[in-house]
Amino acid sequence: MIVREYEEDEFAIHKVPLIMAGGVAAICIGLTAAVSLGFVDRTAIPSEVRAAEGITSVATRSIQFFDEADGTVRVEDATSGDVIASFEPATGGFVRSSVRSLVHERRIRGIGRATPFELIEYQDGALQLRDTTTGKSVELASFGADNRAVFAAMINEETR
Repeated sequence: MIVREYEEDEFAIHKVPLIMAGGVAAICIGLTAAVSLGFVDRTAIPSEVRAAEGITSVATRSIQFFDEADGTVRVEDATSGDVIASFEPATGGFVRSSVRSLVHERRIRGIGRATPFELIEYQDGALQLRDTTTGKSVELASFGADNRAVFAAMINEETR
Protein backbone atom coordinates (compact mmCIF):
# COMPACT_ATOMS: atom_id res chain seq x y z
CA MET A 1 0.00 0.00 0.00
CA ILE A 2 1.37 3.34 -1.01
CA VAL A 3 0.62 6.28 1.22
CA ARG A 4 1.36 9.74 0.02
CA GLU A 5 2.01 12.56 2.37
CA TYR A 6 0.64 15.92 1.36
CA GLU A 7 2.14 19.23 2.14
CA GLU A 8 -0.06 21.98 3.52
CA ASP A 9 0.05 24.16 0.42
CA GLU A 10 -1.17 21.40 -1.92
CA PHE A 11 -4.81 21.91 -0.83
CA ALA A 12 -5.71 25.34 -2.10
CA ILE A 13 -9.19 26.73 -2.00
CA HIS A 14 -9.89 28.80 -5.05
CA LYS A 15 -11.28 32.17 -4.09
CA VAL A 16 -13.00 33.11 -7.35
CA PRO A 17 -15.76 30.45 -7.18
CA LEU A 18 -16.35 31.28 -3.51
CA ILE A 19 -16.66 34.98 -4.28
CA MET A 20 -19.04 34.26 -7.17
CA ALA A 21 -21.25 31.97 -5.03
CA GLY A 22 -21.33 34.61 -2.31
CA GLY A 23 -22.29 37.22 -4.87
CA VAL A 24 -25.18 35.12 -6.18
CA ALA A 25 -26.42 34.54 -2.62
CA ALA A 26 -26.17 38.28 -1.84
CA ILE A 27 -28.13 39.18 -4.99
CA CYS A 28 -30.88 36.66 -4.14
CA ILE A 29 -31.18 37.95 -0.59
CA GLY A 30 -31.21 41.55 -1.83
CA LEU A 31 -33.94 40.92 -4.41
CA THR A 32 -36.07 39.01 -1.91
CA ALA A 33 -35.72 41.81 0.61
CA ALA A 34 -36.60 44.42 -2.01
CA VAL A 35 -39.87 42.66 -2.83
CA SER A 36 -40.68 41.92 0.81
CA LEU A 37 -40.07 45.52 1.88
CA GLY A 38 -42.06 46.95 -1.02
CA PHE A 39 -39.22 48.52 -3.01
CA VAL A 40 -40.16 46.35 -5.98
CA ASP A 41 -43.79 45.59 -6.86
CA ARG A 42 -44.98 42.02 -6.79
CA THR A 43 -46.17 40.99 -10.20
CA ALA A 44 -48.48 38.41 -11.64
CA ILE A 45 -50.68 37.85 -8.61
CA PRO A 46 -53.44 35.96 -10.45
CA SER A 47 -56.41 37.37 -8.55
CA GLU A 48 -55.21 40.94 -9.05
CA VAL A 49 -54.45 40.40 -12.74
CA ARG A 50 -57.93 38.92 -13.31
CA ALA A 51 -59.56 41.83 -11.48
CA ALA A 52 -57.59 44.39 -13.47
CA GLU A 53 -58.47 42.72 -16.78
CA GLY A 54 -62.11 42.16 -15.85
CA ILE A 55 -61.90 38.36 -16.13
CA THR A 56 -64.81 36.71 -14.38
CA SER A 57 -65.65 33.14 -13.50
CA VAL A 58 -67.56 30.96 -15.94
CA ALA A 59 -68.12 28.01 -13.60
CA THR A 60 -68.05 27.46 -9.87
CA ARG A 61 -68.60 24.23 -8.01
CA SER A 62 -68.65 23.66 -4.28
CA ILE A 63 -66.80 20.46 -3.46
CA GLN A 64 -65.81 18.51 -0.38
CA PHE A 65 -63.01 16.03 0.12
CA PHE A 66 -63.25 12.93 2.30
CA ASP A 67 -60.53 10.54 3.46
CA GLU A 68 -61.73 6.95 3.50
CA ALA A 69 -60.40 4.32 5.93
CA ASP A 70 -58.60 2.50 3.11
CA GLY A 71 -56.70 5.66 2.04
CA THR A 72 -59.01 6.60 -0.81
CA VAL A 73 -59.82 10.28 -1.27
CA ARG A 74 -63.44 10.85 -2.31
CA VAL A 75 -64.52 14.13 -3.91
CA GLU A 76 -68.20 15.06 -3.65
CA ASP A 77 -70.36 17.87 -4.94
CA ALA A 78 -71.26 19.79 -1.77
CA THR A 79 -74.73 20.67 -3.03
CA SER A 80 -75.95 17.32 -4.35
CA GLY A 81 -73.66 14.89 -2.52
CA ASP A 82 -72.80 13.18 -5.82
CA VAL A 83 -69.35 11.59 -6.01
CA ILE A 84 -67.33 13.53 -8.58
CA ALA A 85 -64.05 11.66 -8.33
CA SER A 86 -62.29 9.05 -6.26
CA PHE A 87 -58.54 8.57 -5.89
CA GLU A 88 -57.23 5.22 -4.68
CA PRO A 89 -54.10 5.05 -2.51
CA ALA A 90 -50.93 5.96 -4.44
CA THR A 91 -52.96 7.93 -7.01
CA GLY A 92 -54.15 11.53 -7.17
CA GLY A 93 -51.01 12.94 -5.58
CA PHE A 94 -51.63 16.44 -6.87
CA VAL A 95 -55.20 16.46 -5.55
CA ARG A 96 -54.03 15.19 -2.18
CA SER A 97 -51.25 17.77 -1.82
CA SER A 98 -53.42 20.68 -3.01
CA VAL A 99 -56.15 19.89 -0.53
CA ARG A 100 -53.70 19.18 2.30
CA SER A 101 -52.27 22.68 2.03
CA LEU A 102 -55.74 24.22 2.37
CA VAL A 103 -56.85 21.85 5.14
CA HIS A 104 -53.66 22.65 7.05
CA GLU A 105 -54.65 26.33 7.08
CA ARG A 106 -58.07 25.37 8.45
CA ARG A 107 -56.53 23.27 11.22
CA ILE A 108 -54.26 26.12 12.27
CA ARG A 109 -57.30 28.36 12.66
CA GLY A 110 -59.46 25.68 14.30
CA ILE A 111 -61.94 25.60 11.41
CA GLY A 112 -63.81 22.38 10.70
CA ARG A 113 -64.89 20.83 7.43
CA ALA A 114 -68.43 22.22 7.39
CA THR A 115 -67.72 24.79 4.68
CA PRO A 116 -66.93 23.28 1.26
CA PHE A 117 -64.13 24.40 -1.01
CA GLU A 118 -64.88 26.26 -4.24
CA LEU A 119 -63.51 25.06 -7.55
CA ILE A 120 -63.63 28.03 -9.94
CA GLU A 121 -62.97 28.21 -13.67
CA TYR A 122 -62.32 31.63 -15.20
CA GLN A 123 -62.84 33.02 -18.70
CA ASP A 124 -59.13 32.77 -19.45
CA GLY A 125 -59.13 29.04 -18.64
CA ALA A 126 -57.50 29.40 -15.22
CA LEU A 127 -58.67 27.09 -12.44
CA GLN A 128 -58.59 27.94 -8.78
CA LEU A 129 -59.34 25.89 -5.67
CA ARG A 130 -60.40 28.36 -2.99
CA ASP A 131 -61.18 28.05 0.69
CA THR A 132 -63.66 30.80 1.55
CA THR A 133 -63.17 30.33 5.29
CA THR A 134 -59.44 31.14 5.28
CA GLY A 135 -59.17 33.15 2.08
CA LYS A 136 -56.40 30.86 0.83
CA SER A 137 -56.39 29.45 -2.69
CA VAL A 138 -54.37 27.30 -5.07
CA GLU A 139 -53.95 28.35 -8.71
CA LEU A 140 -54.22 24.96 -10.38
CA ALA A 141 -53.02 25.95 -13.85
CA SER A 142 -49.64 26.83 -12.34
CA PHE A 143 -48.78 23.16 -11.92
CA GLY A 144 -49.02 22.08 -15.54
CA ALA A 145 -51.66 20.88 -17.96
CA ASP A 146 -51.92 17.34 -16.61
CA ASN A 147 -52.54 18.48 -13.04
CA ARG A 148 -54.99 21.14 -14.22
CA ALA A 149 -56.89 18.51 -16.19
CA VAL A 150 -57.56 16.47 -13.04
CA PHE A 151 -59.45 19.37 -11.49
CA ALA A 152 -60.98 20.49 -14.80
CA ALA A 153 -62.70 17.12 -15.01
CA MET A 154 -64.40 17.92 -11.70
CA ILE A 155 -66.24 20.87 -13.26
CA ASN A 156 -68.85 19.27 -15.46
CA GLU A 157 -70.97 20.81 -18.20
CA GLU A 158 -73.93 21.36 -15.84
CA THR A 159 -72.02 24.00 -13.85
CA ARG A 160 -71.22 26.22 -16.82
